[in-house]
Amino acid sequence: MASSPSQVPVGVDPSRPSIARIYDGFLGGKDHYEVDRMVMRKINEAVPEAVDIARGNRGFLNRACRFLAGQTTVAQYLDCGSGLPTAENTHQIVQRANPEAMVVYVDNDPVVLAHGRALLEENDFVHMTEADIFEPSEVLGNEVVQRHLDFSEPLVLLHVGTLHHYEGDGAADIMRAYIDALPSGSYVVFSHFFDPEVPELTEVAKRIENILVNGPMGAGRFRTHAEIMAMLDGLELIKPNALSEPGLAVCDEWWPDGPQLAPLSLAARCIVGAVGRKP
Repeated sequence: MASSPSQVPVGVDPSRPSIARIYDGFLGGKDHYEVDRMVMRKINEAVPEAVDIARGNRGFLNRACRFLAGQTTVAQYLDCGSGLPTAENTHQIVQRANPEAMVVYVDNDPVVLAHGRALLEENDFVHMTEADIFEPSEVLGNEVVQRHLDFSEPLVLLHVGTLHHYEGDGAADIMRAYIDALPSGSYVVFSHFFDPEVPELTEVAKRIENILVNGPMGAGRFRTHAEIMAMLDGLELIKPNALSEPGLAVCDEWWPDGPQLAPLSLAARCIVGAVGRKP
């Protein structure tokens, strides 16, 4: 993406890396600047298979949305931290099953907002709004969210690949505020960078975390199983595959579309996902 002043969206600082642009870059997108590519190169130098984290996360989002659109009657979705438009966005997936499923995307990245609004302007059942997803009251009270989503009926909340970019000890409190606001019968789709607390996997997680946290990004925590489960308190988690108990799963192993013919990389095992229902 060109970075001349005339081509940079209003509000964008091309000298600072963007989480959304880096993620888009790992997924093969083109909407990123040299400062984003510098971070991507550092991550690739430290962990060449780091791209598997982004791909695993996106595949999990796709399968979870297909599952909920096809197996439940819930027809409204609140996608927090939607990121840059790529192939197979939430609304594209769920509206195949229900063309009138309502989707509201929330982000505060100017590039994401500019691209998203341009893409969605002709779809009456999809909306994008600006808010800080780490401030639940700001999102839940947002005028666009309130106008298009009915909180007296079940909905799907998506926080996919978001909370690991929140620094500090309040991530569980953020999710608790969201979950408390959901009506009974709602679902949560959630994923997070994962420290498996196994030496060879933790070493990979810490190499990536060091670049994200101590570099210009300033955020990107790999949390433990206990820390991630604390963010999902109050939910009944769905079994991630036929042989597992309800709970977290490596994103690539959450109801895969077919058998795993090649072993997962170590990096792919450092992001987990879950889908849970609020009783």
